Amino acid sequence: MNGLSEIVDSLENKLNKLIQKQAALEQQNQELRDKIAQSASVIHSQAEQIASLEKHIETLKTANSLLGSDDNKRETKLKINSLIREIDYCIAQLSD
Repeated sequence: MNGLSEIVDSLENKLNKLIQKQAALEQQNQELRDKIAQSASVIHSQAEQIASLEKHIETLKTANSLLGSDDNKRETKLKINSLIREIDYCIAQLSD
């Protein structure tokens, strides 16, 4: 009987250790999930900032071209033509 109780005690100890390891791993897993969510939020924020900065760059390129820079004249002319077409379309819609 003594050997059987030792085996049961040993199994109980091992089971308790496994339960503790499981709890620790679940806590670590939750911490990692929180970090992933936080990182995803940061990435989303940075992507929005990048889009905003790219739009700002395009605006600055256009302004620079209007001020006489030869670098982006073609893009500026295309943009101005596009805006003129939009204005003409709006005028046509209003006159109908």
